[in-house]
Amino acid sequence: MCIQNRPTTESWYIPFVREILRKNSSFFFASTLAAIGLRLLFVFRFPAITSDSLVYGDIAKNWLLHGIYGLGGGTGITPTCIRLPGYPAFLAVVFAIFGVEHYRAVFLLQVLVDLGTCFLIADLARRVVSDQSAKIAFLLAALCPFLANYTAAALSETWEIFFTVLALDLAIAAVRTLEKSMVLWLACGFAVGAAMLLRPDGGLLLIAIEIYLVVLAARELAANRFRAIHVIKSGVIVGVVSLSCLVPWTLRNLHTLHQFQPLAPRYANDQQAFVPIGFIRWVKTWIADYASVEEVYWAVPGDPIDANNLPNRAFDSAEQRETTSQLIDDYNHVLHVTPALDGRFAELAADRVHYSRLRYYVTLPLLRITDMWLRPRAEILPCNTRWWEFDEDPQWLALNVAMGVVNILYILAALAGLVRGRFQLGFGLLLLFVFLRSAFLGTLENPEPRYTLECYPIVIVLVAVLFTRESSTAQS
Repeated sequence: MCIQNRPTTESWYIPFVREILRKNSSFFFASTLAAIGLRLLFVFRFPAITSDSLVYGDIAKNWLLHGIYGLGGGTGITPTCIRLPGYPAFLAVVFAIFGVEHYRAVFLLQVLVDLGTCFLIADLARRVVSDQSAKIAFLLAALCPFLANYTAAALSETWEIFFTVLALDLAIAAVRTLEKSMVLWLACGFAVGAAMLLRPDGGLLLIAIEIYLVVLAARELAANRFRAIHVIKSGVIVGVVSLSCLVPWTLRNLHTLHQFQPLAPRYANDQQAFVPIGFIRWVKTWIADYASVEEVYWAVPGDPIDANNLPNRAFDSAEQRETTSQLIDDYNHVLHVTPALDGRFAELAADRVHYSRLRYYVTLPLLRITDMWLRPRAEILPCNTRWWEFDEDPQWLALNVAMGVVNILYILAALAGLVRGRFQLGFGLLLLFVFLRSAFLGTLENPEPRYTLECYPIVIVLVAVLFTRESSTAQS
């Protein structure tokens, strides 16, 4: 891998769509039709309304119909902060125009948003690789089943990916035209702010950009103090603008809920709700795959846990297996974790952490990261989560295997592209974002594959390198 760090002769941000569509209109027309067709297949064949979708939808309805950002219940509407306002705001607008709970309209609009993401991915490839790779990246994004799948889900992923790619594209464009890029940095800051208003982990985008600018400023300081000052100003602009987007939400939470909450609670809980920290820590001492998220983590509270679904790594001894079975039996009796029961889970978790700190702090996080990157991305499709058992209807088994194979091919091709490619200034930001996000995801107790989707545009850029002629990738 070779990174070309020379600034380009670009004097300003020229919208990629206007330039390349004119030169390759037939290619992009056909690719766009294919992209729309694939996404409509998911919209009409596999629409997904999950439990998270219902939470977003309930907040949006109450906000739209009653002016209260909250959840409905037996005692009325209760103000909440368990979800950031970005996606509920989108749903509320759609509901106001097309009718309450008109999720088909939501999906169709998300198809358009994801098409915009495809063009942004192409522009990202153009900036860090070459013009030819931009066309390939667009085609790969247009035909990517994982991006297409989530356009048919009432979840924030489609919008989050869009703003993530937009922010990265704007940041790289600004770095390459540093002295004339203040407008770009302003726009980048708003894109980062929008990402944070959709999901709290959108803050990783801001962290990645700021770290990259700090490194760039340190490098420029010795060679060109004037440029170093511009880099520092750029970092301040992005930070101030993006964080200012959170001010109205933070003030609302202070005024309505009397708590300082600029994002959303770590465990998506209301202030008065009990959080079973001991149970969660026990889960983190053994969980490594998404199947356990569905079978154990999401079951609590309200559904029984089948102890037979626990993997062997959940026990360090026969005595510990017996203790764990007793805890699960006690939970199944009441179907919620009481403070006393949570304390017992905490004691078990402490014993397991003491038995192997390496497993808890290193091995399991790495396994969770690996699972999120490599498992078949069929979690919102009607496929068996335990894909390795090959015990489901042939059509869903074939779909599960196909999604898994396609994902592996994307990842392997991306790694090959990373080794083969010669990249332009700004590519380091993309790698830094992937590293930071992957490391963060390893700390979570719920390894869901969808959390790596924000990195998939970068995967697509790297795959495009593999199919780009060497002479093109070397352009400066």
